[in-house]
Amino acid sequence: MNRKTTVSLLLSILISVLALYLAFRNVPLKDLVAYLAAINTLWILPSVAVVLISFALRALRWKIILASTKKLAFWPAYHPMMIGFMINCILPGRIGEVARPAILKKKEGVPFTAGLATVATERVFDAGLLIVFFAVVLAFVDIDPQVSIPFGQYTLNRETLMTIGTGMFRLCLVGIGGILVISIGTTRNLLIALIERLPGWLVFLKKHQRDWIKNKIGALFINIIHNFADGFAMVKSPAKLAACTGLSVVIWILSAVSYYVMALGCPGFDLSFIELSAVMIIICFFIALPSVPGFWGIWEAGGVFAMALFGVPAPEAAGFTLANHAVQMFPIIIAGLYSAVLTGVKIRQFTGTRLEISNDAT
Repeated sequence: MNRKTTVSLLLSILISVLALYLAFRNVPLKDLVAYLAAINTLWILPSVAVVLISFALRALRWKIILASTKKLAFWPAYHPMMIGFMINCILPGRIGEVARPAILKKKEGVPFTAGLATVATERVFDAGLLIVFFAVVLAFVDIDPQVSIPFGQYTLNRETLMTIGTGMFRLCLVGIGGILVISIGTTRNLLIALIERLPGWLVFLKKHQRDWIKNKIGALFINIIHNFADGFAMVKSPAKLAACTGLSVVIWILSAVSYYVMALGCPGFDLSFIELSAVMIIICFFIALPSVPGFWGIWEAGGVFAMALFGVPAPEAAGFTLANHAVQMFPIIIAGLYSAVLTGVKIRQFTGTRLEISNDAT
């Protein structure tokens, strides 16, 4: 690894170790082990099945988004997506988001920036639905405003959740605004015209220098904008927009179902479906923070905090969160590795974020 990647990994490990300590500091190891041993493993298989179904629907959604750039069958979309999620679980920096369009470019000839735009579109759908579900949960779940839980230098309470939700809402609006600016022909042409004229305003440079900026750098940015516009083209189709919105709703509902099914086999608490949906949403807020690959530590901290809001004792909350984390992560890693084998993608310990795809893959 290069120095930047090493520093990033060390920082994320430090954050995750701190989060694990804060999450489990009041949980005796003996009690945690005993709780994990008491889980009814019969419920793990259906929970894993729901997780895998939700990811199959994610691939279908990505296929619809990609159709504006290039029409693909299900599996050519599924394999790069699963490899990308798997990379996020085992490598730092969430480089799986970049790996997906890189694989797509190599295998299907989709321009990298166009593929990256489709991944960004997916993230906007996810963030938007997560915010909507958060609002619904707050409407139906009574979170005592007096509940306050110390977490390192922070105090976690209902106000903290509202602040995080507001921040995500604003970020989602920025993402939607960027997509609209590039997708709408009028605003896109204005942006391109600005890029074309900008070198002429650099009067302190010589003419050949301004021409070089226009023909090299400007042309590069304009090409990127066109590719992003291709990737965002789906938003101009009401039918595709409705299909992706519907799939996003089902995907998140299934994610909550996987939590609920897993909870049926876990002793010590009895949370409703909507309460476990709130736990899932809060965990999603937490894992937006920097952490080690697979979100270990941050995930557990979010789960213990979320379940404490509903009166679940720390040992039971820690045991469920740890076991459920494994159920959510390991099937994705296995499926992603299987996709990598099938497509010939080789993930190595490399400098930076290089991803190598063998030319002789079948």
